[in-house]
Amino acid sequence: MKKRLFKLLKIFFTSLLVIVIFLVAILYFSLHKKMPEGISGTEADNFALQIQKAIQHDKFVNTDYIQWTFRNKNNYLWNKKSGKVEVTWEDYKANLDLLHPKNSTITVDNIDLDTPEKEKLLEKALSYFNNDSFWLVAPHKLFDTGVSRKVVDLEDGSKGLLVTYSSGGTTPGDSYLWKVDENYLPKSYQMWVSLIPIGGIEATWQGWTTTESGAYLSQKHKALGIGIPISNVRAWNE
Repeated sequence: MKKRLFKLLKIFFTSLLVIVIFLVAILYFSLHKKMPEGISGTEADNFALQIQKAIQHDKFVNTDYIQWTFRNKNNYLWNKKSGKVEVTWEDYKANLDLLHPKNSTITVDNIDLDTPEKEKLLEKALSYFNNDSFWLVAPHKLFDTGVSRKVVDLEDGSKGLLVTYSSGGTTPGDSYLWKVDENYLPKSYQMWVSLIPIGGIEATWQGWTTTESGAYLSQKHKALGIGIPISNVRAWNE
């Protein structure tokens, strides 16, 4: 009896595994897109400049402070002027010094943490910041060090901007294809990133707002029908 039950369970789980693999394969081949080719040079750079003009990039550069909450979990207060970021999640509070990382500190339940776990938690906080800030300020990073830009012909006859980050951040090598409206305001981007095995997943960039400092920031994103909420957004100067 036990042998028969074991055999039936083995058949069941094997069949379930085959079905899951089959569904994953279908999902992959139906959604995966090859990263397009593009042309770098003056046209690509001018395209990027038009995007930054549309989002008031000059005002962003001169912004002193930015705060936001990502996915209703991670909270940030970024002092752009000093290069310091306060990151809070669960019972942790990290004070990151982006210019002098050795000066970064972290507390748990308001108690300073100085154990072997400290460095791992600081790395986690920095990884959170790199990811979550990108969803807020990515269009303002088109001319960062190590970034390449290419103009791409889109299927609808319009142009897109393919941006690749060869350095910086937590996952260098990621690429994004920006799609914009007639005023060069970003509408969405497609992603070819190491954290997502399916290439070309598209995420919307909507809910643009003019902040106190004058910089444009997007607060509404959606990918595969799933919302990526950003709230409590504020950008201001001293």
